[in-house]
Amino acid sequence: MTDQQLSAIASLITEGRSALLTRWREEVRKLPAAEDLDEPTLTNHVPHLLDELAEALRSDSQETITSALKGGLSPVHGTDRFAHSFDVEEVVAEYNILRTAIHDMVEEHGLRLQGEPFRVLNRVLDGAIGAAVKAYTARQALEVKRQREDYLAFVAHDLRAPLHSLSMATTVLELTLPDETREPETSRLLEMFRRNIENLDGLAEAVVRGSVRIETRRGRRAERRKFALFPLVEAVLHGFAPVARVGSTDLRNDVPEGLEVEADALLLSRIFQNLVANALTHAQGAQVTVGAIERTEESMVECWVHDTGAGIPQKIVEQMFEASSTSEPESHSGLGLAIVRRFVEAHGGEVTVESEEKRGSTFRFTLPRQSALRGRRRGRRQPEL
Repeated sequence: MTDQQLSAIASLITEGRSALLTRWREEVRKLPAAEDLDEPTLTNHVPHLLDELAEALRSDSQETITSALKGGLSPVHGTDRFAHSFDVEEVVAEYNILRTAIHDMVEEHGLRLQGEPFRVLNRVLDGAIGAAVKAYTARQALEVKRQREDYLAFVAHDLRAPLHSLSMATTVLELTLPDETREPETSRLLEMFRRNIENLDGLAEAVVRGSVRIETRRGRRAERRKFALFPLVEAVLHGFAPVARVGSTDLRNDVPEGLEVEADALLLSRIFQNLVANALTHAQGAQVTVGAIERTEESMVECWVHDTGAGIPQKIVEQMFEASSTSEPESHSGLGLAIVRRFVEAHGGEVTVESEEKRGSTFRFTLPRQSALRGRRRGRRQPEL
């Protein structure tokens, strides 16, 4: 009788697979992470899992069940669900919803899931849950590790701008204090100051060079608020003033004083810092201008950093915003511009570059009036910036 039950339930699952999937999808759609998924992504490997279950019921073999699960798609399902911002609890819930749907369908057809059929069902679904959760947690651990490496690389890169400013300030002090009038103690302090700055800069560069590549992902969270843009740009340019003076570079703030933006002030400040630092590196003796304009019809604010420096070779322009371990000035790329793209995309905007050799470069980025991510669930696992 048990063999007949197993065979009958297996046939019911095979013949009623479409109805089972419909019932399952209706319930899974109630999970927050599944609300906006398209049907193929939502359904994923569940049809194959039902086939595995039907085969396991027909064979009633522990070896066959174990083999089917090892060759199944549950690990891929776990990884995919992580990529679509599911919680691990939601991953488990999907399988339990399927378990309930099978129970209900079997009972509706006058059969009962008890004894061996019940044990086979639980072995298959519990095994699938274990495989999916194992893959999910492995991907989660990898993501945490990558986020830590990204954060360390960001901090190391951001340290280099103030260190460069301090180095320039030390140079200014050395030039304005002639050797013949300088106290010995002053000379020792300046030398110690310069040596420590160089050591710190070397450590920061080593971290940047040794960091893992940065994955530029859309959907990073930005804490947006409304504020005037002119003072923020003025503060950024003020911080670069010593470097600009040493390089005989003219810094200009052409942002309209009444212009307001809705953005994350910290991320926006770092965007401008990276773009201005990049411009100063390649535009010594030239002019660097920061500007912005409100494009009401497009519901956005467009910002730019323009320099009249050496410009960028066209063969480099297309790869400018890719993360790179290099920090050589002539590369016109590296971690700084990858950070810029990442933070601009966090606001739902885009960044572009226009350049002509010997004529200068203009980096532009947009800030949409309304966050593309507002009210959405994406990005909940992403780190604070």
